Amino acid sequence: MTDRDWDDDSDYREAVQRAERAERAGWMAIAGTTGLLGLVLIVLTVLCVLAVIAGLYVVTAIN
Repeated sequence: MTDRDWDDDSDYREAVQRAERAERAGWMAIAGTTGLLGLVLIVLTVLCVLAVIAGLYVVTAIN
């Protein structure tokens, strides 16, 4: 038997704190991944627009 009181809920509080830290870490990972995917999408869009402009330039330069 331990020396803790019957109403000692320190284990519960520690578990809640660990869960809150894990939740924050999870949301940070989700936000980071979403931001990275958004950045990749923007870069791909810019590259596609540049490719179209370059293609149009080549077509008009040939004529």
